[in-house]
Amino acid sequence: MDGIPWEIVFALLGVVVPIIAALYEFVFVGRKRLGYRVQMDTTATDAVSSNHSGALQELRLGENGERLSAPSFVLLRIENTGATPIDTSDYAVLDDDKVGIRVRFPGRRVAGMVVTELSDDFLRHSFGDDSGLSVRDDVIELPKVPLNRTAHYKVLAALDAAGGTPENFEDPKIVGGIKGGVGRGGIHETRSQTGTPRKAVALIGFLVLVILAQVAVSLGGGSAPLDCATGKLTVVGSTAFAPVLREAADSYRRTCPGAEITTSTRGSTAGLQELDREGHVSPGLLAFSDGAKGEGYPQLLPRPIAFSLFTLVVNREAGIQDLSPDQVRRLYAGEIVNWRQVGGNDQPVQLVSRFSDSGTRRTFEQRILDGRREPGDTSDDCANLAPGAPPGVVRCARASTRDVLDAVAATPGALGYSEVGAAAGRDDLLLVRIDGHPATLEGADYGAYPFWETEYAYTYGEPKADSLTASFLRYLTNEVGKDIVRSHGHRPCAELANPVLRRPS
Repeated sequence: MDGIPWEIVFALLGVVVPIIAALYEFVFVGRKRLGYRVQMDTTATDAVSSNHSGALQELRLGENGERLSAPSFVLLRIENTGATPIDTSDYAVLDDDKVGIRVRFPGRRVAGMVVTELSDDFLRHSFGDDSGLSVRDDVIELPKVPLNRTAHYKVLAALDAAGGTPENFEDPKIVGGIKGGVGRGGIHETRSQTGTPRKAVALIGFLVLVILAQVAVSLGGGSAPLDCATGKLTVVGSTAFAPVLREAADSYRRTCPGAEITTSTRGSTAGLQELDREGHVSPGLLAFSDGAKGEGYPQLLPRPIAFSLFTLVVNREAGIQDLSPDQVRRLYAGEIVNWRQVGGNDQPVQLVSRFSDSGTRRTFEQRILDGRREPGDTSDDCANLAPGAPPGVVRCARASTRDVLDAVAATPGALGYSEVGAAAGRDDLLLVRIDGHPATLEGADYGAYPFWETEYAYTYGEPKADSLTASFLRYLTNEVGKDIVRSHGHRPCAELANPVLRRPS
């Protein structure tokens, strides 16, 4: 029983049962159906003595003028209650029989009868002199009337007790039927509906129970999805991709309660080194890197996960928001030392970078600095040159994306770089355009924006298909994982124009 996917079972019940009910009601039960309804059956005798009986005292029977001793009135409604029209040829009588329905009143005589209401005026022609409408031997005979869906007519009958004394009369007996109708094709008694139909109430009640059962299964920790895995997994590597990894890990744990996933990101190179060092004894280790691993690490297998955008960020006091690639290279070469040299404010340039093992820094050097390495640090606090440091631009390095953003925001004239998702949520610094192009996926697609990289996941060898490592990687590339990746400003590799080459276009 534990292996039964109850959420799926209840969901199927919630869909199948209403479909079956609708088919039963409108296709099978309601296929072709003739119905009647007794809308009134009452006596006209005084329950309380009255001087206002008027014409009721003058009711008489037939041509001999015999006064009715125990008059009563019956109002019948004949109707098409099915899903298809009823034609004259559908009535279950011989072809030469003009009468389709016969109405008898046990214990009573028919004093008179009229057709009182037609749902459609064209039904009037069905009750002509030669239609079969008559009263014979105290039986009302009604013609074979063609009735479209929901069409009806009414018959009012004035009656008298057969024995001349009032009594508790039996209900009228209606005899008739149609060919190919529901069940045996006989005419069915219907009832006036003044509230919600009991079938509808029952169906709504059933659906409510299905929903409550689904909630109970969910709250009770029902069976996990088929691709869930249990165990422990540690995710290391890129700090730029860390927000995606943390959200994906939280989401996976909620979906698969038996999984324990820890994120410990300290930089792409640090993550690759840890995986290379510990992966052979710790299969529950997964590393993420901004860009490919490069030479070395022959046991580490890459899997492209996302196309990531990066951006330059600048302190607001610098007075600039756009730089050309050449200006960026000159800034990091130390040739531009004050922002007024590129049209900004009279403010010294301060450069905030990542440590040399950072994948974001490696991407910046390859994509923006044309492969040149950044010079070494000259400052510990990002504001002043360290003792013994050579004169020139103040340079400092920080361990994570968040640390870089905090340092740029706090240091007048500071310039740094970051992945777009983390920087875009900050209002205490500015994102810098490169040659007039903002950091957008569209700009990268068309080659206008150069600062991007592929985010890779690395495993030590091929993980087992049923392992938590393999399951989490599949989770990142399914629809839920793709939504998380997109929500942080990245693009899933499967959506790239050239996914095999892992390039935007």
